[in-house]
Amino acid sequence: MKTSSQNSAIQTFRDHGGVLRTSEILRLGVHPRTLYQLRDSSQITELSRGVYRLTELSPLENSDLITVTKRVPTGVICLISALSFHNITNEIPHEVYLALPTGKEKPTLDFPPTRVFHFSSETYSAGIEEHIVGEDLVKIYSREKTIADCFKFRNRIGMDVTVEALRMCLNHGGSRKKVLEFARICRVENVIRPYLEAIQ
Repeated sequence: MKTSSQNSAIQTFRDHGGVLRTSEILRLGVHPRTLYQLRDSSQITELSRGVYRLTELSPLENSDLITVTKRVPTGVICLISALSFHNITNEIPHEVYLALPTGKEKPTLDFPPTRVFHFSSETYSAGIEEHIVGEDLVKIYSREKTIADCFKFRNRIGMDVTVEALRMCLNHGGSRKKVLEFARICRVENVIRPYLEAIQ
């Protein structure tokens, strides 16, 4: 049987999209004891250390992206994860690819598996979009910026994946001009130009 404090806590979750970090929950006035009662009675699920989600919610697409964004607010979803979000790859990411500014300490996440890439100040800040995933805002690089990033990190993610993503991006209305603009920022314009010219 739910207590009034549990009902109030559940409503707090509902009012804030159903996924909250421990610090957010406590700041919103939920007592730690109530939080753990909800967890122990399976009314909320711990997605990752310190990130909880209402069990009553239907499964969220890209819920791992939400989890990582909650845990690492400065992170931006990038590379394979961004390609997958934009539907311009046949790859299935088995970890969340996350960009952080150079010098930012790598986060320690027990779940989901996360692969961190450090971007220079200019490449980190260029091309960031905010998308609503479930009820949350998630920072993800645009299609064209992601293509440029893939060429920059082609030795780590594979040239086949990179070229396939470029082709799919252009076939789905991606802008050649924007790809080149981001390629200049990422300093891979000379690498990417022959592939752009080959794909008609």
